[in-house]
Amino acid sequence: MDRVFDYLVNEIKLHDNDIVVIGCSGGPDSMALLYVLQEIRKKINLSLICAHVNHNIRKESKAEEQFLKEYCEQNNIAFEAMTIEKYGDDNFHNEARKIRYQFFDDLVKKYQANYLMTAHHGDDLIETILMRIVRGSTLKGYSGFEKKIEKDTYTIVRPLVFVTKDDLLMFDKQNEIPFVLDSSNFKDKYTRNRYRMEILPFLKKEDPMVHEKFIKFSDTLIEYNNYINKELKRKIKQIYDNDIINIDKFMEEDDLIQKKIVFYILEEKYNDDLNQINMTHVLSIINLMKSKRPNGIISLPGNYKALKEYNALKIVQEIEYINDYEIEISERVDLPNNHYIKIVKEESKNDNNVCRLLSEEITLPLYVRTRRLGDKMKLKKVNGTKKLKDIFIDAKVSKALRDEWPVVVDSKGNILWIPGIKKSKFSKQKYETYDIILKYN
Repeated sequence: MDRVFDYLVNEIKLHDNDIVVIGCSGGPDSMALLYVLQEIRKKINLSLICAHVNHNIRKESKAEEQFLKEYCEQNNIAFEAMTIEKYGDDNFHNEARKIRYQFFDDLVKKYQANYLMTAHHGDDLIETILMRIVRGSTLKGYSGFEKKIEKDTYTIVRPLVFVTKDDLLMFDKQNEIPFVLDSSNFKDKYTRNRYRMEILPFLKKEDPMVHEKFIKFSDTLIEYNNYINKELKRKIKQIYDNDIINIDKFMEEDDLIQKKIVFYILEEKYNDDLNQINMTHVLSIINLMKSKRPNGIISLPGNYKALKEYNALKIVQEIEYINDYEIEISERVDLPNNHYIKIVKEESKNDNNVCRLLSEEITLPLYVRTRRLGDKMKLKKVNGTKKLKDIFIDAKVSKALRDEWPVVVDSKGNILWIPGIKKSKFSKQKYETYDIILKYN
C-alpha cells in the first residue's frame, strides 16, 4: 500500500484544504481507500465526503448504509447517501453506474470538491480489460480505465489500481478496518464475477504480479490512443461539423482514422459509456457510408440511429416528432420543425423561401400541412404535375425530414408551395400581379 500513499501525496499532490469525495460501498476496497485518506488527513488538512449509493437490490443494503453512516460520524467524515428506488429496462450494471456517477458529480458540485476518488483496484483493471477484449471495444475501451481523468472542475482518481484485492484484504486486517461484504459479488450469474472467480486465479497462478503487466498494457494503450487523438483533432474539423460527417471527406482518410472518427462521435454521444458500443457498431456505420445507396439508417443502442442522407451522416437519438399536422395560415404560423410561415406586406427576395400568390386563382383560406400519399404539384413551365416524393429526392431531402416538411395548400387541396424547396405554377414573379406574400423562415 506504500505505492498508493506515494501516488496520492507525491504524484496527485494532495495538499491542505483539498476537498475529496469518495465513492464508498462499505466493502473492503472502499473502506481501505477511506482509511488511507484518513491517514493522509493526519498530515494534510483534507475535507472528506463519503458518497454512498444504496442499490436497493439486497435485504442487507439498508444495514450497510447504516454501518457506513455510523463509521463516518465516528471519524469526522461527511456522509451523503442516495437510494435507487427503481430501475428501468436497461442493463442493470450500466444503469446503476450512470446513476452512481451522476450522484458523485452532483456532490462534487455541491461541495466544490477537487477530487472524486473510487476504489477500483488492480484486479478490477484486469477484469475490465479482459471483458472488453472478449466483448469488443475501442482502443480506449481496451485500456480498461485510467488512473486519473481530468474533468472540467475536478479530477477523478483511482489510486488503488496499484494493488490487488488480496493486498486490500490484508491491509484491512492489519489495520482492523471494518467492512461489509456484498453477497452478490459471489454469484456467477454476473459476467464480472465469472472472470473474477475463474480466470483471475489462473492468471495469478501464472504470475502473482500479473496486475502490474495489465497496468503497463493499459498505460501503453492510453499513450497510443492519446497520440492518435491528436491526429484525429487535426483532421476532424474538416470532416465532422455541426454533428454531421461529410462522407466524401471521410472516405479520403486512412481506415484507422475513419474508425477513430466514428468512435470519437459515439463516445461523445454515449458520454464515455463504452459498455454500450463496440467495433461491430463502428464497422456498420462505416459500411453504411460506403454503401452506394443514397439514404440509409442503422439502429444503435440507447435509441440512437445513424442516418445517411446523400453525402452526410449523422448520429441522432430517436425522438418523437410531430409529423402529421394541418394548420390554417393566418398572420404567422409556427411550425413543428422550428421554422415559421408569415404573411408579409413587402419582400425583396424571390427565392424558394418566398411565395407570391393571387387570391383570385386560388381558394382561401390557405393551410400548411405535412405531405400525404400521392401528393402532386403543378409546376411552372411544365405540362402536367410532379410527385412531391420526386421533388424531395431531387432536392436531396432526407427521408427523416420529408414527413415533417411543410406543404402549403389552398382550401381545394391544390399544392401551392413547398417552402424552401419548390414553387408551383400558382406562384407569381415580382413583376406579375399578386396580393399575398408568404415568407418561410
